[in-house]
Amino acid sequence: MKNKKIIYWSIVVALAGFLFGFDTVVISGADKQLQQLWGSSDLYHGLVVMSSALWGTVIGAIFGAIPTNALGRKKTLILIGILFFLSAVGTALANDSIIFSIFRFLGGLGIGASTIAAPTYVSEIAPAKDRGKLVALYQFNIVFGILIAFLSNYLLQDIGENSWRWMLGVQAAPALIYTLLVFGIPESPRWIYQYKKDKEKAVEILRMVNTDDEVAEEIKAMENEKQHEILDESIFMKKYRKPLLLAFFIALFNQFSGINAFLYYAPRIFELAGLEKSASFFSSIGIGIVNLIFTLIGISLIDKYGRKTLMYLGSVGYIISLGLVTLAFYFEWQGMAVPVFFFLFIASHAIGQGSVIWVFISELFPNKLRAAGTSFGTSVHWVLAALIPSFIPFLFKEIGATTVFAIFCLMMVWQLLWVFFKMPETKGRTLEELSESLTAESELNSNQNNFKVKQNEFI
Repeated sequence: MKNKKIIYWSIVVALAGFLFGFDTVVISGADKQLQQLWGSSDLYHGLVVMSSALWGTVIGAIFGAIPTNALGRKKTLILIGILFFLSAVGTALANDSIIFSIFRFLGGLGIGASTIAAPTYVSEIAPAKDRGKLVALYQFNIVFGILIAFLSNYLLQDIGENSWRWMLGVQAAPALIYTLLVFGIPESPRWIYQYKKDKEKAVEILRMVNTDDEVAEEIKAMENEKQHEILDESIFMKKYRKPLLLAFFIALFNQFSGINAFLYYAPRIFELAGLEKSASFFSSIGIGIVNLIFTLIGISLIDKYGRKTLMYLGSVGYIISLGLVTLAFYFEWQGMAVPVFFFLFIASHAIGQGSVIWVFISELFPNKLRAAGTSFGTSVHWVLAALIPSFIPFLFKEIGATTVFAIFCLMMVWQLLWVFFKMPETKGRTLEELSESLTAESELNSNQNNFKVKQNEFI
C-alpha cells in the first residue's frame, strides 16, 4: 500500500511532463499554417512565433526555484497546471502573432518551472533504490505527451483552415485534470523539514510511505546534512563546483544533440527529405511511438544498470544515427531513409539522455540547494533549447541541413568522451550520500589546486 502511494504521487506529478511534451511538440503541426497566416519571415517565425514558448521556458527555468522553495513543491506544481491551461485556451483564441506568442510564453513558463518542481518533488519522496525509475516517470510522460501531440496533429490537420486552433486548444483538458489531481498529493517532507522547520509534519508524511526504521534513517540523514550547512550557501561556492559542472554539461549535450530542433520541425524536416505533407505528419507519429517504447526501456534499466551505462548507449546511438542523417541529406537520399534514421536517433535519445537528464540533475545537490541547482541545470538546457530551434529555419536555408546535422553529430562524440572521463554513477545512493561525496570531491580538488599554487609560489 505504501509503495502504491509513492507510485501514485509520482505519476500525478509526472503528468506535468505530459503537458510539457504535448506543449513542446503540438506547435509543429501548426508551424507552416501560422507562417502563412501571418506572412512571417523565416527569422521572425523562428524567433517569435515558434520559439516564444521556449523563451518562456528559459525564464521559468531560471526563476522556477524561487516559488519551488518559497511556496513549496506542491503549490508550484499547481501553479504550473494553471499556466498550461491559460496557454492552451489563449493560443487557440489568438488572432495575431503577438497575442499568440504571449500565451505560448505562459505555457513555456509552465514547462520551465515543471522541469524543476516535478523532478525535485519525486526525488525527495522516492526511496534511493527506486528513485531513478520514479523520477524518470516524468520523462515517460514527456514522451507520451509528445506522441499524443503528434497523433492529435495528424487527426486534426484536415478539419479546416482553423485546424491549428484545435491542435493547440485541446491541451486545456489534460491541464485542468492535472491541476485538480495535484491538490490531492502531500507536500515534500524534505521541503517541510528544510524550509518550514516542521519535523513532526515531515515525519508524518514519511510514515505514509516508509517503515519507522526508514523514517528514522531519513530524518537522521536530513539532520546530519543540516548540521553541515553554512548560512547563505550558494550553488556557486567552490564546494559545489563539481555538481554544478555536471549539471551544466549534461544539459549542454542534451540540446546539442539537436533533439528539440528536430521535435519542433519534424514535419518540415521530413518534407525537406522528400516526403509529402501527409506522410511527414504520419512519420512524426512513428517518432512518438519509438520515443515512448525506448523511454520505457530506459526507465526499466536506469536503476538496474545505472545512469552512466544508459548514457553510453545513447551516445553511441546518437553518433551513428546523426551520421546517417548527415549522409542522407548530403547524398539526397529520398523516401523513408531519413525517417528511419531519425527513429534510431529518437531511440538513442530516449534510452540515454531522455531517461537520464532529469534524474541526474535532481540528484546532484543537497536538500537546501536542490531547487537552485536543478534550476541552474534546466536553465542551461532551456537557453540552448530556445536558441537552437529559433535558428533552424534560417540555418537550413543558409548552410543547409547536412552541415547542421554534422555539427550535432560531432557534439555527440564530445558527449561520449565526457561520459567516459567525467560523469559519476549515482544509482542506489541516497540524496544525502551523493551530496556529501560530490561536495567532498570538489573540496579535495580545490585544496589540491591551492596546495600546488602555494608550492609554486614557494619554489
